Amino acid sequence: MLLYNTGARVQEIADLRVGDVDLEGPLRVRLHGKGDKWRGCPIWPETAALLKQLDTVQGGDAKAALFVSSRRQPLTRFGIYKLVRRNTQNLVRSDGHDQGKKISPHVFRHTTAVRLLESGVESNVIRAWLGHVSLDTTNRYAEITMRTKQAALAACMPPTASAASPPRDGWHQDKDLMNWLQSL
Repeated sequence: MLLYNTGARVQEIADLRVGDVDLEGPLRVRLHGKGDKWRGCPIWPETAALLKQLDTVQGGDAKAALFVSSRRQPLTRFGIYKLVRRNTQNLVRSDGHDQGKKISPHVFRHTTAVRLLESGVESNVIRAWLGHVSLDTTNRYAEITMRTKQAALAACMPPTASAASPPRDGWHQDKDLMNWLQSL
């Protein structure tokens, strides 16, 4: 979806009006979130260019729904969910597994948060970006990222010592160990 780089919730996307997006600069969207709170999020220039092509934007009515169905009715969160599922059902994961992992709108929100965190963006900025009230909610993404890092570390562990390994003074003759060291 066009606006998932904002970290928006599905309902926030469904509630968007044409007047909630600034497409001339600064490029941003104003999201109406939980607790009747508003927040602004930047959008990519590519996103702004795509939004400018929408009939609703070209119509010029600031109060009109930004995203509409083929019947010109405002998209609901269920409609958005259906569009995401329909347009991602044939994707194959990069690890080669193509079964069991379905993509929902929340996957985009989650991925945005994790990518921001991995890029070094401060947790409090991500909290505001996602519209979280509590930093504890945002910190869940940090825990997930730490698990990802631990899995990556485990994947590149040096060969373990076994009963068949050479004596300690002959470590330089251990071909597996030497190959691993040379690969670093």
